[in-house]
Amino acid sequence: PIFTVQGYVETLLNGALEDPEVNRKFLTNASRGVDRLVRLVDDLDEISKLESGKIHLAKQSFVIQDLINDVFEEMELRASEKSMTLSFKKGTAGDLSVFADRTKIKQVLSNLLVNAIKYGHDQGTVTAGCYVMDDKHIYVELSDDGPGIGEEHLPRIFERFYRADRSRSRQIGGTGLGLAIVKHIVEAHGQTVNVRSKPGVGSSFGFTLERSRI
Repeated sequence: PIFTVQGYVETLLNGALEDPEVNRKFLTNASRGVDRLVRLVDDLDEISKLESGKIHLAKQSFVIQDLINDVFEEMELRASEKSMTLSFKKGTAGDLSVFADRTKIKQVLSNLLVNAIKYGHDQGTVTAGCYVMDDKHIYVELSDDGPGIGEEHLPRIFERFYRADRSRSRQIGGTGLGLAIVKHIVEAHGQTVNVRSKPGVGSSFGFTLERSRI
């Protein structure tokens, strides 16, 4: 994106464009390119810390459904732009307390939800589920009814910069680090993350968390 931004700026500086409307379009595109670069730098910094083990987890007890609701509210506008619905699955357990770094788990949920909205169909649905696995673990899942991911891509889907659909990813944007960050944060908690997906049906990303003893 840096060369794209450079091209827009140089064109404007050279005075090649006299139409104010075209100028505004170029500036808007340049601004989007800068935003993408900032996100890329932030994500690279985050994943470098995660991979080097230089991460401090401020664990605390909190209700996971409350955190999911917070993320849903923050993403509501983005989802509404595609007329998408965010909801909890039927059968989801009542309030479940987990012991984890709330800020980091919020980042996990946000990354997964951003992807579900970004790649999902207009008027699609994203659902969250929380379940008791055993006395020590809670399972959290985000599912969508989007295009799904081919089976051949699933083993590498959490790798940094890996794209299951490169052409669509270029159109939509993003840094290509979101799922890699998800994996590292979950594993830093000593937990696991997984994905189930079927083309034309949708995808489900799930991860385990330590159940709070309080």
